[in-house]
This record gives sequence, structure tokens and C-alpha cells, in this order.
Amino acid sequence: MYAVVEIGGHQYRVSEGDVLFVDKQSDEVDQDLTFDRVFLTNDDGDVTIGKPVIEGASIEATLLDNVKSDKVIVFKKKRRKGYQKKRGHRQPMSQIEINSISISGSASSSSSSTQKEETEESDEQQLSTDMLAKEAIKHINNTDLEDLEGFIPEDEDRVTVLDAWESKQEG
Repeated sequence: MYAVVEIGGHQYRVSEGDVLFVDKQSDEVDQDLTFDRVFLTNDDGDVTIGKPVIEGASIEATLLDNVKSDKVIVFKKKRRKGYQKKRGHRQPMSQIEINSISISGSASSSSSSTQKEETEESDEQQLSTDMLAKEAIKHINNTDLEDLEGFIPEDEDRVTVLDAWESKQEG
């Protein structure tokens, strides 16, 4: 079983027993942490996807240690001017161990193929208004006048997008 969780503004794929280095969480060592921004869980093929998060799902972790990451050196120089600056930075990090992943909420549980089918069905039911001009012309030409009522002038059988737009502006 694994989950995708947000910790400190970053997303991580975690499983039980994983040890991670994340942005600093707290000063106290051996503290229990709970992360509730879980985006996805997979329990042996049973995928649960949140919209955007899974309600009631949480990740339990233990803070093992606070450390500093590798040093990043910033060196600035302007040649022939005698200007040099050397700075270093070490980001504070926390080492955490994932204890458990719990799912106890109502969320949409489906496999990726089922979700893809649902998306295709919703696309057929609702037409997007964000179309290119060629797509809009194709849609207008392939749709009956009764279905386009109010969008095109009633005295024409087929129109272009520009004609439809101008008639809509006048009316």
C-alpha cells in the first residue's frame, strides 16, 4: 500500500516503514506527526483519488531527527573588479518515518480505466466552450439548428464562427 501526500509544500510517494527527509517540521525529536493532505492511495490495485484530497485519510509518522541538508555554495564574482562573494547555505530538514496510512473517509474509489470512462462520458454530455475556431465551425456545421438555438441566426442554415459571433453581438 502506498499514498501520495503533501508534506511542507512538496508531494511524496510514501509506504509504511519509509524514512524520508522533508522540510523541518518541529524541534521535538520522537514526536508523532499527522499529515492529512493525502491526494491518492493505492491498496493492491484499489486506487482512491481525492478531489483534491481524500477526506478522512491521514498519514501517521514519527520525527526521528532534525538535520541539515548538504551545503549549497553561492559564489559571485565580477572579473577584473576585485569583487568576490562566497556564501553557503544548509537547509534544515527533518528525518521522519512513516508508521501508518489510514483511509477512513468517503472518497471516489475507482481504477484508472473506470475514471477514464467516466471522463469520456462527461465529455460527451457537456460540450466545452473552449474551442479553437476550426473546432467551433466543425461543431456548428455538424449540429442541428434546434440544438444551436440562440447561437446562430434563425434565417441561415449554416454559419461560420465569425457570423455567429457578429449576430450574437447585434442581438
